Amino acid sequence: MSFALMTDSCCNLTDELIDELDVTVLSMTVRNGMTEYTSYIKGEKTDNKKFYTMLRSGDVLVTAALNAEVCRNAFEQVLSNGEDVLYIAFSSALSGTCNVAQMMAEELKEKYPQRRVVVLDSRCASMGEGLFVYYAGLLRKEGKSLNEVVTWLLEHRGNLCHWFTVEDLLFLKRGGRISAATAIVGTALGIKPVLHVDDEGRLINMEKARGRKKSLIALVDHMEQTVTEPEKQVVFIGHGDCEEDAAFVAQEVRRRMPVKDIVINYIDPVIGAHSGPGTVALFFLGTHR
Repeated sequence: MSFALMTDSCCNLTDELIDELDVTVLSMTVRNGMTEYTSYIKGEKTDNKKFYTMLRSGDVLVTAALNAEVCRNAFEQVLSNGEDVLYIAFSSALSGTCNVAQMMAEELKEKYPQRRVVVLDSRCASMGEGLFVYYAGLLRKEGKSLNEVVTWLLEHRGNLCHWFTVEDLLFLKRGGRISAATAIVGTALGIKPVLHVDDEGRLINMEKARGRKKSLIALVDHMEQTVTEPEKQVVFIGHGDCEEDAAFVAQEVRRRMPVKDIVINYIDPVIGAHSGPGTVALFFLGTHR
């Protein structure tokens, strides 16, 4: 392989896919009080349920962008071995991680003038970013060059659809996504927002559903309206410690569309700290976001 494929732990790829596609995942961290936790360590199963238990008990988890030194060391290890790097980053509209990676790539240019570090803003989040990395990994396995993979990703970035809903409006209120009044009224009336990630990688509140089941069905409605060639697609579903709801969405997708496969995984604690327990997200390729 002519280049190394890297991303951050917000991609929420399964351990099996990380190994299969030979992806290097740089871990971000969350802090609960004075205790800092690493959200991904290769070869170790992250106890995601533990973090969601913290959130449900009222703990406020503090997140940060990728550590610059961790990023620099990972890049340099590859460059010093004579390989190039493709780093696919968490949306720059939601995190400073992409900027950190770009700065580190720029710093290493002079030391390794014959090598390249391409930092690509996925404009994606969670398993949407993971799906972007998944396609990059498949193309690399096919023997595509770094330039060919980047070209494909840029051409299809606007087709990587994210649709999600949350159970507890408090977390969106904390992050400034909805007002306190909206959170209070919505909670009282059982209103669940249906959101997506737009072309710039920002979270956008698109509509409201009355009740949990309707909000989950709304995700599949949007997929059905825009999905392209579902029979060729592996669909990703992320969840915030609510696997039964994720399974319901998967069942509904399969009932309506002949998808190739579905991968379900936890939403990591860095993103979960902002979306909260009970988040369900659906990711696929469509005509537009």
